[in-house]
Amino acid sequence: MLLCVDCGNTNTVFAVWNGAEIVATFRTSTEHQRTADQYYVWFSTLMEHRGLPIDIDAVIVSSTVPRVVFNLRVFSDRYFSCRPRVVGKPDCALPIEPRVDAGTRVGPDRLANAAGAWDRHGGDLIVVDFGTATNFDVVAEDGAYVGGVIAPGVNLSLEALHVAAAALPHVDVTMPPQVIGRNTVDCMQSGVFWGYVGLISGICARIKAEYGRPMKVISTGGLAPLFQQGDTLFDMFEDDLTIHGLTVIHSYNHKNGVHPAP
Repeated sequence: MLLCVDCGNTNTVFAVWNGAEIVATFRTSTEHQRTADQYYVWFSTLMEHRGLPIDIDAVIVSSTVPRVVFNLRVFSDRYFSCRPRVVGKPDCALPIEPRVDAGTRVGPDRLANAAGAWDRHGGDLIVVDFGTATNFDVVAEDGAYVGGVIAPGVNLSLEALHVAAAALPHVDVTMPPQVIGRNTVDCMQSGVFWGYVGLISGICARIKAEYGRPMKVISTGGLAPLFQQGDTLFDMFEDDLTIHGLTVIHSYNHKNGVHPAP
């Protein structure tokens, strides 16, 4: 089975793929100091709890936090006797190479999103990924990542508002009962919620106008369903898009005989 590891700035997702479907998904906080042994104790305990065999024979990693990659490599080597593919490294080929400015390093999560979205929906796409940052990824007709937009994440914006303004409390992200708030919490929630609805619709409209062709908008990430309530922002929501993209990239490398560097 294939173990897909999607390491973001806030959370890390481990997903087990049996070649046909994802059979288990586990989430933990991202901590660069976590050792290979700690990863294995956590992962094996959850697999045993689910009654699943730990017969991993391949690992692929997407990480926006470079410092965690070393221990994930050790984890893969020590417990599964395999070198992991790491998206963004020269020994991990992509189905279609990104078309961006020379020397630009594209985030591995964005490359995985592009591969997963193209596999499921074809090209001419905008992928909106709600994470620590809110990413807008543009996928061309042939599946290439061709650029995008990076905006502050929703929770990051709320935290900055709370930290910078001493009188404002920390609030949850939710759709407010009405646009005009009649107390501080409702005012803050309205500003963040409707502000991001406007940001998403505005940026997507500008991308479509600049791209010059009809495009579908695909959302992913935990807060995407929440923002779908505010307007018809997305054509489709994909809960596991990044993980699916990792399986696509792994399959492409496996079929083409591309092996991880020793």
